[in-house]
Amino acid sequence: MRTILLICLLTLVGGGYFGWRAMRMPSRYGSFTGAPTANVTDLVERPKDFLGKLVTVEGTITDQCKTMGCFFFIHTGKENLRIDLQEIAMNAPMNEGRMARVEGILVPYGETYHVNATAIEFR
Repeated sequence: MRTILLICLLTLVGGGYFGWRAMRMPSRYGSFTGAPTANVTDLVERPKDFLGKLVTVEGTITDQCKTMGCFFFIHTGKENLRIDLQEIAMNAPMNEGRMARVEGILVPYGETYHVNATAIEFR
């Protein structure tokens, strides 16, 4: 009898764990290709050096789109860089305050620049 209860308990716990993993939002979107890493400060201060190039940036997520999560800003030091997720994760989970690694192409955006993400990993 104890053996049957133990097997049932282990099956329940194991099934619950795998169910939880299957239902949670992914933390990675797109495929990373190994683009060179750039600092947010460099992208903001010298955007013409990186314009149209595939780069990887890391930083803390701030000011994420409240409606759909389709964009956010990465903040490091005094600089903010807009990251557009429209191509890979239009409905990204809310991750303000978490770290993110983003690979994408720096493009003009109004009078500034932003990164069109091709891959993102939330940490």
